[in-house]
Amino acid sequence: MPDSVPASALDSPVQQDAAAFKELMSAFPSGVAVVTVTDRTGEPHGFTCSSLCSVGLAPPTLLICVSNRSGTLAIIRDRGRFAVNLLHSQGRHAAEVFSSGAPDRFSSLPWAPTQRLGLPHLVEHAHAIAECEVTKTTVASDHVIVLGEVAAVTYRQEPPLLYGLRQYATWPSAV
Repeated sequence: MPDSVPASALDSPVQQDAAAFKELMSAFPSGVAVVTVTDRTGEPHGFTCSSLCSVGLAPPTLLICVSNRSGTLAIIRDRGRFAVNLLHSQGRHAAEVFSSGAPDRFSSLPWAPTQRLGLPHLVEHAHAIAECEVTKTTVASDHVIVLGEVAAVTYRQEPPLLYGLRQYATWPSAV
């Protein structure tokens, strides 16, 4: 039988403390993705995203959360599309570059346009990519939830890059 949680812990009010919330979420490991898009001139933009999940299969739909301060968000809304590059175990450099806030994130990483929608694919750092067309956006807190219908998927078998407890890791090999 599992240990019981003291009733006082269950009755505690939730703290409105951003640091405590970040600490909580750091204990929830996830895969690492870079969301990319091109603007109307064809210039690529992107950011590291750990707020990503599948929504449904009919039609295949992904959900990403984008900071409402992100310059990439305006381009995603304008273009009505985005790509999700799922990083493989050797993709840490790309994760760090795209979370850095550097203005020209694509200058140090090779990329190519995807076949279907012409979105930036991080060819050396992503083991899978989903090309998505925006179906809905909703403001939530200081982020915008973006739903995208998956128009195309490219995938190759490689271990994914993980992030949790403020550390990068790799999925362990099968025994």
